[in-house]
Amino acid sequence: MAKADLMDYEKALEQFEVVLGFEVHVELATKTKMFSDAPNFFGGEPNTNVTPVDLGLPGSLPVVNEQAVRYSISLGLALGCSIAESSRFARKNYFYPDNPKNYQVSQFDEPIAFEGEVEVELPDGTIFAIPIERAHMEEDAGKLTHVGGSTGRIQGAEYSLVDYNRAGIPLVEIVTKPIIGAGAKGPELGAAYVSTIRDIVRALGVSEARMERGNLRCDANVSLRPHGQEELGTRTETKNVNSFRSVERAVRYEIQRQAAILAAGGTITQETRHWHEDTGRTSAGRPKSDADDYRYFPEPDLLPVVPPRELVEELRLALPEAPVAQRRRLKSEWGFADLEFQDVVNSGLLTELVETVAAGASPQAARKWWTGEIARLANAQGVEASSLVSPLHVSELIALVDSGELTDRLARQVLEGVVAGEGSPSEVVEARGLEVVSDDGALIAAIDEALAGQPDVLAKIRDGKVQAAGAVIGAVMKAMKGQADAARVRELVLERAQA
Repeated sequence: MAKADLMDYEKALEQFEVVLGFEVHVELATKTKMFSDAPNFFGGEPNTNVTPVDLGLPGSLPVVNEQAVRYSISLGLALGCSIAESSRFARKNYFYPDNPKNYQVSQFDEPIAFEGEVEVELPDGTIFAIPIERAHMEEDAGKLTHVGGSTGRIQGAEYSLVDYNRAGIPLVEIVTKPIIGAGAKGPELGAAYVSTIRDIVRALGVSEARMERGNLRCDANVSLRPHGQEELGTRTETKNVNSFRSVERAVRYEIQRQAAILAAGGTITQETRHWHEDTGRTSAGRPKSDADDYRYFPEPDLLPVVPPRELVEELRLALPEAPVAQRRRLKSEWGFADLEFQDVVNSGLLTELVETVAAGASPQAARKWWTGEIARLANAQGVEASSLVSPLHVSELIALVDSGELTDRLARQVLEGVVAGEGSPSEVVEARGLEVVSDDGALIAAIDEALAGQPDVLAKIRDGKVQAAGAVIGAVMKAMKGQADAARVRELVLERAQA
C-alpha cells in the first residue's frame, strides 16, 4: 500500500471547508434475529445460529421481530426523530459472499424514524447539534474471515471463510445529514458523536454497544470544498471504524489526504475506504455505489410497519435522560472537578461509573478503579474496559476495600482474578485466601519478630523518629504477604513504643 501524501492539518483547514457525515450501525440486543427465530448472541460455533430464513433458502419467509421494532422506535425518539405512521422494508440488491440472499432487507424511502437532532458535547464543553436524517431498520450481513496473508484482509489471503451467525441480526442504521461548521474540531466531534450514540443506546438498554464485538460500528464520511463554495465535494466513506480514537484519527487522516490531492489539482474518488489501525492510514476499498445502484424495491414478503400511536407515546415517556443533560447533572451530584469529570468522559466509561455508583459505590472510588487499574488491564489486553468486569463486581470490590477486608494491593489481585474468570470478588478472595489479616494477635506476633531483628527501632521512635517505624511495617507486610492493614500495623508499632 503506497503511502499517500498528506497536507499539514492546519494548512488543510485554511484552504478547505470540511463536511462530515456519519452512519452508525447499532446491533439490537433482541433474543432472536430480525426476521427469524434464530438466537441472537455473540459467539457460538460458526454457522450454528442460523435458520433457512437467514440463509435465504427457497420457500423461507421472514417475520418481523416485534421487540426490534420497539427498540428502533425508542432509539428514534431518543435521537429526536419523528416516528413514521407507516414504514416499509425494501430489498437492497447487491452480491457479496456474506449476503446469502444477494439482497439485504433494509428500509429505503420509508424509514421508521426521520428528521432528528442530537446534542454532542466536546471535551472543552462546546455543544454541537448533529442533524439526523434518518434511523432505519435492517438486517446485518454475515462475517468473512480472510485466512493467510499479513493483513487479515482479502488482499493477499489464501482463502476466505464465511460465518452466517451474524446474518439477520437486527440493526438500526443512524444516518446524519451533512455536518458543516465543525472546522478543526471535526475529528474529535466524530469521536464524541459516536460516544454519544453509544451512551444513548446503552441507557435505552437496546444494545450492548460493544465496539470490539461489532455491536456498534461507524462509517465516517468526509468531503472537502473550497471556502465559499456551496456545492459539496466528493466524499469518501471509511467503513466500520471500531473505536472512538480510530474515528477521530480516520477523519483527520482523510482531511489531510484529500486536501493534498485537491491542492495538487487532483480529484477525489467517491469510494469506500478501509482504516488501518496499525499504520494510522486509510486505503481504497471499492467505488461507492449510489442508491440507484442497489435497485431498491419494496420487500414483497413483509407488510408495512404501522406502530400504534399509543405505543409510540408509551415509549416516549420511558426515554432516559439525554446524555448532555445527564453529564451536567452527574458532575454536580458527584462533586467532581472539571478535569476529573472530563477524565471519565474521555475514557468512555461514564455508563460503567453510573452503574457502579447505583450499585452502592462512591463516585470517587468508582472513578479511581475504572479509569485506573481496570483501564490499565484493558489497555494491556487491547480490549474495552467494559468487557473485562461488570459494574456490580466493581462495586463489590470497592465495598470489600471500604470494609477493611481488602487493602488496595489485595484488591488489585482480586480484580485480576475476576478478570480471569475466577468468579465474583468474594469468591476470588475465598479461593485465593486474600482477605486482610485482622487478628491483632497475629499482627503483634509479626511485629515482635520484626522488632527482634531491628532492636534499635523502638528507641528511635521514642526519641521522636517516628519514620523509623517504616522499616518494621515493611517487614511485617512482607511476612504477612501483603495481607495486613498497613495503617493498623503502624498503630500497633507506635503503641509498642509507648508501652
